[in-house]
Amino acid sequence: MAGLIKREDVEAVRERARIDEIVSQHVTLKGAGVGSLKGLCPFHDERTPSFHVRPGVGRWHCFGCGEGGDVISFVQKIDGMSFTEAVEYLADRVGIQLRYEDSRTGVSSAPARREEPGRRQRLLEAHRVAAEFYAEQLFGPGAAAGRKFLAERSFDRADAERFGVGFAPTGWDSLTRHLQGKGFTQAELVAAGLVSQGQRGVYDRFRGRLVWPIRDTTGAVIGFGARRLFDEDQGPKYLNTPETSLYKKSQVLYGIDLAKKAIAQSKRVVIVEGYTDVMAAHLSGVDVAVATCGTAFGPDHARVVRRLLGDYSAGGGLQLASGQSLGGEVIFTFDGDAAGQKAAVRAFGEDQRFHAQTFVSVEPSGMDPCDLRMARGPQAVKALVDGRVPLFEFVIRTTLAGYDLDTVEGRVGALRAAAPLIAGIRDRAMQLGYARNLARWIGIDTEEVRREVSRAAATPGPVQRRGQDGRGQDAGARGGRPGGAPEAPDGAAPAAPVLPMPDPRDPVAQRERLALVAVLQYPQHVPDTFDALGEDAFGVPAWRAVHAAVRAAGGVGAGRGLPGGRWIEAVAEQAPATVAPLVDELAVAPLPEDREDVIGRFVSDVVRAVQDLGLTRRIADAKSRLQRLDPGADPDAYRAAFEALLQMEAERRTLRESA
Repeated sequence: MAGLIKREDVEAVRERARIDEIVSQHVTLKGAGVGSLKGLCPFHDERTPSFHVRPGVGRWHCFGCGEGGDVISFVQKIDGMSFTEAVEYLADRVGIQLRYEDSRTGVSSAPARREEPGRRQRLLEAHRVAAEFYAEQLFGPGAAAGRKFLAERSFDRADAERFGVGFAPTGWDSLTRHLQGKGFTQAELVAAGLVSQGQRGVYDRFRGRLVWPIRDTTGAVIGFGARRLFDEDQGPKYLNTPETSLYKKSQVLYGIDLAKKAIAQSKRVVIVEGYTDVMAAHLSGVDVAVATCGTAFGPDHARVVRRLLGDYSAGGGLQLASGQSLGGEVIFTFDGDAAGQKAAVRAFGEDQRFHAQTFVSVEPSGMDPCDLRMARGPQAVKALVDGRVPLFEFVIRTTLAGYDLDTVEGRVGALRAAAPLIAGIRDRAMQLGYARNLARWIGIDTEEVRREVSRAAATPGPVQRRGQDGRGQDAGARGGRPGGAPEAPDGAAPAAPVLPMPDPRDPVAQRERLALVAVLQYPQHVPDTFDALGEDAFGVPAWRAVHAAVRAAGGVGAGRGLPGGRWIEAVAEQAPATVAPLVDELAVAPLPEDREDVIGRFVSDVVRAVQDLGLTRRIADAKSRLQRLDPGADPDAYRAAFEALLQMEAERRTLRESA
């Protein structure tokens, strides 16, 4: 087995790997005050950003689902890595050479001597080597059919190299032999989905096919899509990597690595249907195009897109007179045939997951972006996207096309078919607007349409959107479950509470929380007297537990001598498992003061306020005890209690005078 990574190397990775850069590969972050960023949580579906990152202390926390931690835990959770794999991944990014030691003897070993690196990194490396192998094969003598396929679609060598297109040789074990020659084991190749297991052993999964590497948002190859080229190939037209620990087809979008920056900048994403469509779109100037891989666009894809769009504007979904849309645009392109229309109807079911305006672009003659570029040039592809129509309108009109509106029966049938679609529209104003449009399109009275829409809304059926309750309201827009408890991700259990949380309306709890936020984030500004506070200085149990961890970590005196991330880590290490999430929360919580020039004074004041609160509580207890004592029966005890009271009152007076 591989040894443990040396602790000092883990700390070096934490310090060198910028958490804002790592998180930004998955989430669009925006400023949220001094030293703080926020965005949509990548771990649960939300419409209002509750995911905060504070680069100065190297921590992240979601105030919606309660998840939080450092840069290593973020990579673990977002990419499904083990701790070792996450450290190895980050070390590779920042150029740190890791050292290992035997967990039993503590003897260090050089990296070259360890027997097995992290499993995920091995699988990623196998995919990288496979992608290079396929790309090299494309220009060999056996890949003429692959080059012809690309040339017939107006793709040249430079285009193939830009997108990493390759060719899988026709042999049964060409890739297997190549990878095993590079030191990869048969078990690793099976786990990566690069080979298949047969009765006589393993064989290459992709043979005699044109191959596209599928990458995640970081640019790492996690799978492949392959197109049949030869008539004797009895397999499917398109064959993808099977489900593996790296490749989840319900979450993968081809081209996301190339499009993510443009999507975040333009607040627009174009969803096409195939690999060549993505290539054609990007080569035509539509650099926000992505495609699903072997499956329909679904909820997990929507979450990925929403995170990149930063799709949480409550005003989203409104189209302006300029043609742009407030909150961004999600544009689906489909073939003009019946299958394409059905795909558009399926996409309609995902619209509720977006605040952004959702559109559809369908070429009347049925050409996809690849065909359109070949036939009419790049400008025609851009025109297709720019000529988008609202998805609501397209789906409703497509539904109406199936009825003879010249007959009473046809008009009634069309109304009953379209009313549930309108009832499912999230925005009330848009719902009323489409009800009026439907009345005009069918040729009946508007009130009749509204009554039918109301009936459809009161009768939940297959068309009612996910994310709505029985009244057709959007749960996310109302803030989740009653009482403000956060919604859990689909298929996951709600996060268990870590400690009884204080009443947010309690002014004492508010003041104590604010002081701990200041202590964790700005120890250099905290008065020296804070470390003199006793274990009972905080009255709220949750905050008392965090204060205990601060004291165990050496107090703010120790915190001043540590980088922000190290200080938070030191406190978290001293906190019990039920308290550590609170440390993460406080480490990234925004402060009400966001002016850099006065933050020091603000921190000092809020900490002194808690000290004052603690002294006031102790003075009240001392007065109560003094009242219970009989000076005649026990004069010494009374005198001692009275002197202690005077001492505490003097401390409070000094504290207030120093403010």
